[in-house]
Amino acid sequence: MKIFIYILILLSIALVIYNITKLDFDNLLGGDSSVAVISILAGLCAILALSILLISKKIASKVKK
Repeated sequence: MKIFIYILILLSIALVIYNITKLDFDNLLGGDSSVAVISILAGLCAILALSILLISKKIASKVKK
């Protein structure tokens, strides 16, 4: 399970990096840039949620011991 979570985190990081390249800094909320901004935020939320999941798994394993 841990490896799967790390793979998902790496995919989210790749998604964020890809969408950063699609940004048009002159018009951030127009055209394809708005989709890129939303995708960047979604990727960052996924990274945060998966990090919280990893931390909760570590806590759960320490509580069981």
